Amino acid sequence: MKNQQSFTVGIVGLGLIGGSMARAYAAAGHRVLATDKNEAAMGAAIEDGVVAEALTPQNAADCSLLLLAVYPGAAIESFDTLAPYLAPSVLVMDLCGTKRQVTEACFAIAKEHGIDYVGGHPMAGTQFSGYENSRANLFFGAPMVLVLPAEGRGRLKEKALSLLSPVGFGFFSDTTAEIHDRVIAFTSQLAHVVSNAYVKSPQAQIHHGFSAGSYRDLTRVAWLNETMWCELFLENRDYLSEEINNIINALSAYKKALDENDATTLTALLREGRIAKERADQESEA
Repeated sequence: MKNQQSFTVGIVGLGLIGGSMARAYAAAGHRVLATDKNEAAMGAAIEDGVVAEALTPQNAADCSLLLLAVYPGAAIESFDTLAPYLAPSVLVMDLCGTKRQVTEACFAIAKEHGIDYVGGHPMAGTQFSGYENSRANLFFGAPMVLVLPAEGRGRLKEKALSLLSPVGFGFFSDTTAEIHDRVIAFTSQLAHVVSNAYVKSPQAQIHHGFSAGSYRDLTRVAWLNETMWCELFLENRDYLSEEINNIINALSAYKKALDENDATTLTALLREGRIAKERADQESEA
């Protein structure tokens, strides 16, 4: 992507997501300005040559793209603070894991200041957090979900795709904040809750020598940033609670079949799950 004309990217937050964005843009030859409350992360990013200098109100006008890679509340606060200093041509994008609260507030800030804003959620990551775990190729081939405003959707999507092209996303989709949060409650948040609860079994402490891929896959995201995920869970508590209730009901059916030694029902339940997985995979490949 180095043949693309160089531009300046501002990044608020240098954790796993923000740090990986910074590395990707720097590797593609773009100038990166950033800010993070973690002085060690800022120092490392500058020492690595990833960040050119700190992002401030004084140089914010240089940014063609401003990425808010922090918790939703902090993203709103950062945008509100920097908005008066941004150039009219800028595109602001949050990278938060929930969308209803942050997009509602940020669309209003953008409208007030005559600035383009799009909600974004890069669908990539690891169980590890922090700048030290960031990498330039984290998003290569990954999906990127956009939440666009009602007006100017086509123009803003084209602008977002152009400015995000150095990162290497595999494909883009756009949706509403409502649909995003409902789906993400199942595909991401429920998986983290189940993994986190599953590993609390006493057997987890003596699993060595008795576990392989199934244990590893199911427990990977139990290793999480509890502060960040708590905020995301509470912001999406209505949809996440609904998904937790669904899985409790499903597990109760399996438990009842086991308690009653009911092979017919248990086999049927297992068959239903297998077929549901097959259908889901077929639809994703279509």
